[in-house]
Amino acid sequence: MKLHRRSKNNKKPILRQVLDLIPAHILRRSVSKFQTDKGCHKYKTYDQLVALSFGQLGKCYTLSDISCGLSISSTYMVDLGLKQNPVKSTMSDGNKNRDYRVFEDVYYQLIKHYGHTLTDKRDRAVIEEVKNETIKLIDSSTVSLCLNLFDWAKFRTAKGGLKIHTVWDDTLGLPDYINITDAKVHDSKGLASQIFPKGTIVVEDRAYFDFELFKSRNDAKNIFVTRLKSNILYESVEELDLPDEIDQNILKDELIKFTSKDAKKAGLGDAIFRLVTVYKEDENKVIHLITNQIDWQAITIAGLYKKRWDIEIFFKLMKQNLQIKTFVGTSENAVKSQIFVALIVYLLLELIRRVYCKAKTAFSNFCEKVRICLLHYLSFEYICSINGKVKKVEMPPGKTLFDVDKLPVQASLFSAIG
Repeated sequence: MKLHRRSKNNKKPILRQVLDLIPAHILRRSVSKFQTDKGCHKYKTYDQLVALSFGQLGKCYTLSDISCGLSISSTYMVDLGLKQNPVKSTMSDGNKNRDYRVFEDVYYQLIKHYGHTLTDKRDRAVIEEVKNETIKLIDSSTVSLCLNLFDWAKFRTAKGGLKIHTVWDDTLGLPDYINITDAKVHDSKGLASQIFPKGTIVVEDRAYFDFELFKSRNDAKNIFVTRLKSNILYESVEELDLPDEIDQNILKDELIKFTSKDAKKAGLGDAIFRLVTVYKEDENKVIHLITNQIDWQAITIAGLYKKRWDIEIFFKLMKQNLQIKTFVGTSENAVKSQIFVALIVYLLLELIRRVYCKAKTAFSNFCEKVRICLLHYLSFEYICSINGKVKKVEMPPGKTLFDVDKLPVQASLFSAIG
């Protein structure tokens, strides 16, 4: 889907242009599905989306920050599509009571709507042997919370937290499934209900090493790649030939059987798995990768696991550039609403960056440009063309920052202080 091209100046502020990328029918469908505007006359779902999005792009830490920022001028507020400036108490009630699933639904619909555009503009490393396969990366990220304020998010005795379980689609370069749970939910259980189509490659870290999970992956005809735990018992069945190219860093390649009671209990006692031992030069350590794929080259298995870095970068970008560590509400619904609005903003910014930025631009740099221009009426193309170079301004000879001849107030001040 093509986006509208714009000139340098625009009649709408940047935030409105970003939110206008959400088709009206998508928002209407989600609002109708969850009835989030029923009985609401002032602070509607769109108003909450505007307020939380402003908080994300403006790095607002409180509802007061959002309210003050939106009320900078009546013209700005009207151009954002707001009838009135939302006050702190109104926003607090909306975050607490409006079902967060409306924003979750909007995010998933945007994935479907812009899927082809995001895929076409995706710049990713391709592994030749699996270039036509569906690859899913699975991981989770923990966000610490104050247990006194977020009493629903119990983690440890004196500490609260939540965990964002994420399925990253390698083709899209975005998460296509999110599950938010208490931090005490183990990684292997956070996405246990997620079933992938036949032939999907699932790449996971060591936290997802679970025999029951392996059994479900085998039953679904999925291919998985994960790291072996150090205390797992197994026996070698056959040692495979190593590649001729020594620079591939493959130390050992073998077929194995698990011999532990847990493996036999899960029905994997006779199943054959592949163990690939890889040397990581950048970290100067050896890792052991386990997979149920025995035909591909060992370098392909190593390359697939290396792709996990993409989802790690995603978590880093979200925490550095958007507000998912500091929350403007303390209820579970408010926290989840803020996280899914952050995902919506991330998707829209990534869409703009891929379509409009001609030169290769890091997401953090682009996000900072949008934040600086948040109150301005500029086009996407112009913002993407800003190269970040600052011109040095030279003062005329004999002049200072204040021209004391024309500013008597400053002149009298300077004379008073000598």
